[in-house]
Amino acid sequence: MDKSSKERYVYQVFQNISKGYDRANQRISLGFQKGFKKMLLGRLKDNTPFGGNVLDVCCGTGDITFSLADMRNDLKVTGLDFSPAMLSKARMRNKRKKRDNVHFRIGNALELPFEDRTFEAVCISFGLRNTSDYSRAVDEMKRVTKPGGYIYCLDSLAPENVLVKPFYTLYFRHIMPLLGGGIHHRKEYQWLYHSTKHFLSRMELKQLFVRVGIQEVQDKDKMFGACVLVWGRK
Repeated sequence: MDKSSKERYVYQVFQNISKGYDRANQRISLGFQKGFKKMLLGRLKDNTPFGGNVLDVCCGTGDITFSLADMRNDLKVTGLDFSPAMLSKARMRNKRKKRDNVHFRIGNALELPFEDRTFEAVCISFGLRNTSDYSRAVDEMKRVTKPGGYIYCLDSLAPENVLVKPFYTLYFRHIMPLLGGGIHHRKEYQWLYHSTKHFLSRMELKQLFVRVGIQEVQDKDKMFGACVLVWGRK
């Protein structure tokens, strides 16, 4: 699949699954999703200066956006996604609590609609593997980050452990699509397996950060490497 075809396909996938996306994520992660996201939220909470601006790229329905805004109400958190359906769901969720420090904007991760050096921190969770150009997406995140600020990527990777990998493949290839999408949307959830299978390895993701000029690159994983957080500093 070429880059433009991937972008169109991913756009349609998320337009189609937006309605039941949050509940499906809980099912397919077997409840581990909150623990995965805590790795990212903990770093954002501790490392972002008071009153800072934070960008959540590929924010989907706003899980990270809302969680960070609630943990640190001094921060101004912007959620960006290219799917109008996902952003519509995020805005509806925000109406229930009416957070003043949250803003949503439609946009492409490969062409972030912000000036250079706008944010103290920029993150992307379970979204980089869905972009059509990983390097460009991370470079854009770096561009809009202020000097000294942090860039974070939390994503699913195929575990490298030879004992775990067969069980991982069985679950994500055959069980997860039905658990997440049921009969009507199993094809869309099959994409999540394929996007992870063809994504970067843990080392390649760290090397990508280094290659675009991000410094002090570190990483942490959960579930035998099935979920990895990589972060570094501009």
